[in-house]
Amino acid sequence: MIRSATAADVPVIHAMIRDLAEYEKALHEVRATEEQLHEALFGERAAAYAHVAQDESGEVVGFALWFLNFSTWRGVHGVYLEDLYVRPEARGGGHGKALLRELARICVERGYERLEWSVLDWNTPSIDFYKALGARPQEEWTVYRLTDGALAELGRG
Repeated sequence: MIRSATAADVPVIHAMIRDLAEYEKALHEVRATEEQLHEALFGERAAAYAHVAQDESGEVVGFALWFLNFSTWRGVHGVYLEDLYVRPEARGGGHGKALLRELARICVERGYERLEWSVLDWNTPSIDFYKALGARPQEEWTVYRLTDGALAELGRG
């Protein structure tokens, strides 16, 4: 079952974010707190959204955290999927596909024309899964990122 996340889901989503970061060999980069996650999802200026997947017993076994982006070429919003994660013991049960299906449904319902995300180039199981759904890599585009000192330096002008 897929449903919108509630404030009560923040601790389990936060724990799964840490699990995902560990899988991606980047746990040392996680700084987000439960309080920050709560503010981003449910605060006064919430700008992110989350859905959770539950197993038959009602336990949350996966999540999708996303936000709106905008295509200047298409002139409409889209969804950027920041994180998709299903606990290892629940994989193969259709939870990941159901989460992506829900985001695709939201896109179609609201007239959004893109559902996008990034995947590490070594994550072959995920790449194969996404390709099986019809997703295609944007090989001609490279993601750039400013963080920490470089961001601060540029921001200071």
